[in-house]
Amino acid sequence: MKIAVVCANGKEGKLLVQEAVDRGLDVTAVLRGENRSAAEKVLNKDLFQLTAEDLKGFDVVIDAFGAWTEETLPQHSTSLKHLCDILSGTETRLLVVGGAGSLYVNPEHTACVADGPDFPDAFKPLAAAMAKALSELRERRDVKWTYISPAADFQAEGEKTGKYILGGEELTVNSRGESIISYADYAVAMIDEAVKGNHIQQRISVVRA
Repeated sequence: MKIAVVCANGKEGKLLVQEAVDRGLDVTAVLRGENRSAAEKVLNKDLFQLTAEDLKGFDVVIDAFGAWTEETLPQHSTSLKHLCDILSGTETRLLVVGGAGSLYVNPEHTACVADGPDFPDAFKPLAAAMAKALSELRERRDVKWTYISPAADFQAEGEKTGKYILGGEELTVNSRGESIISYADYAVAMIDEAVKGNHIQQRISVVRA
């Protein structure tokens, strides 16, 4: 199986590459500048400069793009649109590192995490940008996408347990009432989905078991 990890030098990107390498998968890091990931194969190119030819032959492309500043937040939409456009009509799956803010908190799917009174104001613009990108992604019937939302507490330095619960569109908690997952366990779930998952044109979510 051939996997490309886009934005492989980021915190989650590096963990995704490491997880794929540890499993003996054929992984290519797509990045700009020096390769700081564990991948031996590198495509040194900006995401927005990628072409259909660049991604030809990959079974799975994982989008680990992240933007945090006000002026770059719209790139959540534009970057995802670009990847969708160049993968349109192909058999290549597109797996997206998503956000938790858009997870629903009621069965009617009318309220989401970011709407809650406890959701930090500082994260609201990011949550809105990622929710917009997801909404646009849902319209893409020409791409084999899967959007994976982390738990509400997404811990960059959290431990790797290798155990997680797969959820759907709604915020899921574990038996301890927690909505938490480490970047490392998220990477395990993402590579599992790449290898054996089949959630085509669906949003799924993960939480620590």
